[in-house]
Amino acid sequence: MNAIESGSPAVWQKTPFANLVRYVSSGKFFARLQVRGKLIRRSLKTESMTVAKLRLADLEKDERQRSEVQDAVASGNLRFGDALAIFRNRLKNDASHKPRTKEFREERIAALLNSWPGVENIDVRKISKQDCLSWAAGYAAKRSPQSVNTCASTLRMILELSVEAGTLYDNPARFIKKLRVRQKELRLPDHDQFPEMLKTIEQVNRRFSKDCANMVRFLTFGGFRKGEAAMITWADCDFLKKEIVVRGDPQTGTKNWTIRRVPMIPDMLELLMRLRKERADEPGNQNVMPVRECQGALNSACEKLGIARITHHDLRHLFATRCIESGVDIPTVSRWLGHKDGGALAMKVYGHLRDQHSVAMAQKVTFKQAVPPKAKAS
Repeated sequence: MNAIESGSPAVWQKTPFANLVRYVSSGKFFARLQVRGKLIRRSLKTESMTVAKLRLADLEKDERQRSEVQDAVASGNLRFGDALAIFRNRLKNDASHKPRTKEFREERIAALLNSWPGVENIDVRKISKQDCLSWAAGYAAKRSPQSVNTCASTLRMILELSVEAGTLYDNPARFIKKLRVRQKELRLPDHDQFPEMLKTIEQVNRRFSKDCANMVRFLTFGGFRKGEAAMITWADCDFLKKEIVVRGDPQTGTKNWTIRRVPMIPDMLELLMRLRKERADEPGNQNVMPVRECQGALNSACEKLGIARITHHDLRHLFATRCIESGVDIPTVSRWLGHKDGGALAMKVYGHLRDQHSVAMAQKVTFKQAVPPKAKAS
């Protein structure tokens, strides 16, 4: 590294990377960059160049975003619509978010604008705590708690830009309390209803009836999300190891950005072997499921049988329920489902099944002395 002379001896050393210098006396790295004509020099608090490069990238991003907001403030009063435009630009350029995450946030923005008419033209300094609470109360009267929570979090993120720029001292949306989301009551087909549901779907005798029934089986026997199941190919099915590789959509990936392997339960193995025999000529990159969804078929079958309507995601619940009822521990089921929380969510959703299983197993425990078998008569 070359020395940057500041009198004698040298105080700073250049590095091979732009905007990154090293303070000689301490050995620590500093960021040295210009943002819109302003020179910024800040310690990165590390002597490791690898760590310094990562922190430099974060610092540059933060400083440029802060400058972006400050420019908007300098040009006049910062309207909510101005802050929203900056928020949308950051969201669009944030590579850490999946496309679906960005779509979801845009959906929340649309819901916010629709439920708060004229908010785009309001000066952010005039948006009070009471304004935010009144909006939340009105929105909650018509929408689910989950919808209120996600919309309120979007409002907070947008207004946080004003705090960042110094336009607001505090974020008025932070006073909106998170609503409790009630756990959905699982109303799933029982052991007798599930085969009847499959039979009903197949008997419709339409072009894709059998494919829809197989899609229902595939989702139920593997616990996949709908988008994951639609992207599984024959090459992802390892019949020797009896497991399926789940990658998800190449654009959106699996929900947690990771590839996972799901073991084939006996019903899944039987299903895949039958389908492979029927479609032996298909290449490895062919999708196992010819259809991507089967909600219409599910709706019709449930209505004909007089049972509660179920969705694609309910079939994932059905898989987990059957696994736990069969004695599979919740952390293992959680891994099969692709959860990354060590089983916390699965415990919350399916914990009552574990308790029922525990009670049943407890009936086998006894401290009574075993009665010796009677001797056979000679």
